[in-house]
Amino acid sequence: MMDLSDRVALVTGASRGIGRGIALMLARQGATVVAAARGDNAKTVSDEIAAAGGKAEFVPLDVTAPPAIDEAVAGTLARHGRIDILVNNAGIAKDQLMLRMKRDDWDAVLATNLTAAFALTQAVLKPMIKQRSGRIISISSVVGQGGNAGQANYAASKAGLIGFSKAVALEVASRGITVNVVAPGLIATDMTQTMTDGARQEWESRIPLKRLGTPEDIAAAVCFLASNEAAYITGQVVAVNGGMYM
Repeated sequence: MMDLSDRVALVTGASRGIGRGIALMLARQGATVVAAARGDNAKTVSDEIAAAGGKAEFVPLDVTAPPAIDEAVAGTLARHGRIDILVNNAGIAKDQLMLRMKRDDWDAVLATNLTAAFALTQAVLKPMIKQRSGRIISISSVVGQGGNAGQANYAASKAGLIGFSKAVALEVASRGITVNVVAPGLIATDMTQTMTDGARQEWESRIPLKRLGTPEDIAAAVCFLASNEAAYITGQVVAVNGGMYM
């Protein structure tokens, strides 16, 4: 069992889907979870963790607003004295074919999916360097590895997370901080529930394991990378995609 007792984890986009799954599993492994999302959207998951006997709180956070990021990190440090794990999970999609894509949709996706990870990582690095320990884990996508028509902005942001994480991993390895990426495939969340049965079957036929992934599949990889068992892993991409991209 991966023991994350006494660890403080800040998870962005924690209100639903993959982020919610990550927050719940980190808490089950003993971590104190700071669940971040817009407004009070993460309150439900923090309440769920507390009801199960875990330790959690929610913080309102717009990851595209630098002052909000600074406030969330400073508040977490003030309350808990440390941040051991950062999970950059918050993300959006605004899909459109390249010829029709609006610049605003490009900017919005890059701001939320990539620039926010830069700002959050930068904000937690000072306390992690002082601790001489830390785990930074960003959630990319199979689309960032293999591309997908109609998702040039999303693919660019998720591929950017991979290059960003590898560069930061090189910078901070000597300080005991690891930086890694989890790249999910097609995951059963609210977004995929809107698919028609035919579309779902078509996608499942392309996946060697013949099923969509679950938020728990992704959360398990995140918990492993956050644990002592993964102390010698940094700058890596863990693909959790059922074999969609090899």
